[in-house]
Amino acid sequence: MNFDFSDYSRGAGVATELVNTSALVRRSTGEALVDAAALGRFLTDHDIPLDAPERAGPTAADLEQVLALRQEVRDLLESTSEDHVAGGANALVERAAVRPVLQRDADGDWQWYLATGPGSSFAEELAALIGTGLLGVLRTLGSRRIRHCASPTCDGMFVDTSKAGRRRYCMPDLCGNRLNVAKHRARRLAGARPSSAVTETDPRADEHERTTET
Repeated sequence: MNFDFSDYSRGAGVATELVNTSALVRRSTGEALVDAAALGRFLTDHDIPLDAPERAGPTAADLEQVLALRQEVRDLLESTSEDHVAGGANALVERAAVRPVLQRDADGDWQWYLATGPGSSFAEELAALIGTGLLGVLRTLGSRRIRHCASPTCDGMFVDTSKAGRRRYCMPDLCGNRLNVAKHRARRLAGARPSSAVTETDPRADEHERTTET
């Protein structure tokens, strides 16, 4: 399989998506990669071909390898040492016997690609893709783009490859919306006031009593 060497955002995105399949992050829904079929869907969603001649789709052994890779990637994202991240990412790339190749892209222009070796496992191909993504982010954007989710109720992590670099949540559509809803409810609760029901001490009640007595 070939990876566009210049497109580090793809590998960084897969790193984010992979670490956030864990039950540690998905507290309400639980583990996302529950079996080989779920792994197959994850690979398909991220354009990892399942029909290579040398394999017949992900197996339980592939799942075990990918789950181990997920923990390895999580450890790299949590590291505070750029040198450690770079060393770990380099090791991920080497795992799939990657070599650079020069090929034409869809527009006919020459581009550098990284090609995995024949017979590479799904975990090895994911490792190569993620490794090149992390290396590209370190080189281009710096380690400050590797962050914990800003939601106080989420343990997710992400690699921000956006132009502005202001991303705050690992899953913006989920974590961001949940936090916004919680803040909105808190504001409504703080702004609520008890109703002013008429009581025996209400001036209107006193006036009514005086009128009745006369």
